[in-house]
Amino acid sequence: MSNLLVADKITKKYQSHLALNEVSIAVPGQSIFGLLGPNGAGKTSLIRIINQITGPDSGSITFEGKPLSKKHIEQIGYLPEERGLYKKMKVGEQALYLAQLKGMEKYEAKTKLKHWFEKFDIAPWWNKRIEELSKGMAQKVQFIVTVLHEPKLLILDEPFSGFDPINANLIKEEILRLRDNGATIVLSTHNMSSVEEICEHIALINQSNVVLNGAVKQIQQDFKEDIFEVTFKGNKIAFTNAMWTGAELLDSKESDGITTSTVRLLNNLKPNDLLKAILPEVEILGLREIVPTMSEIFIKKVQEKTGGNHE
Repeated sequence: MSNLLVADKITKKYQSHLALNEVSIAVPGQSIFGLLGPNGAGKTSLIRIINQITGPDSGSITFEGKPLSKKHIEQIGYLPEERGLYKKMKVGEQALYLAQLKGMEKYEAKTKLKHWFEKFDIAPWWNKRIEELSKGMAQKVQFIVTVLHEPKLLILDEPFSGFDPINANLIKEEILRLRDNGATIVLSTHNMSSVEEICEHIALINQSNVVLNGAVKQIQQDFKEDIFEVTFKGNKIAFTNAMWTGAELLDSKESDGITTSTVRLLNNLKPNDLLKAILPEVEILGLREIVPTMSEIFIKKVQEKTGGNHE
């Protein structure tokens, strides 16, 4: 699939602070792309440049293969982390106003808004003032306004923040549906579980640099350490002896006569070699490879860059 958005060697300085240092990312079309990094890493600076709020000092951005320009603004929807609505305005009135700012006709905007308000269970609040809404309801309104004009690119900054699990799942399902219907989503988040659930590609920015970039599944494969969890019945000493020099026992727990051991394979041994060695000694109930989570990978890469200190 071709890339919808490509940032090439983007550099941005604010006085003496280097916010982005030759940052390059490629966002495939009709995908969910995770933009990750600790606070102050440079994510917001890159998002502001993509939204043309600020410009880069050097480097370039292309949108559908063409240099990013003002005409692309209407094809981008942006949900900032700092939510902001006019508190004294009525909910429906404000949603209509914001939709028209995106270039939508009033009748079309109102029809689509009514549909979304029903779907998100906030239709009774159409004539209430914004200040009467809970934080979660206000965020629903902002999400709706962000996606209403059906932009090709959606940039969502911490879209799950402040939502209870039910509403967070509602937003997640809508993000997946929007992707399936042709949208490309850049998801800026600290929520690593949501990254694993819905992101296909990620870029990790730390201290103004891209330190990890690629497909989520491939990154997890690259960070594997040949660690397996073996569940068995039988003599633990016989199990350990059977592994001999082929594997290192990292952890072992027993409950109701069933042992769960975590082992690291050594000397390029394969899982089949481990099974052959231990099969004569114990009854194997399960074998599972331990694949690192995105949270573990995130922490490892950030600590590498900061010398072990992570705020």
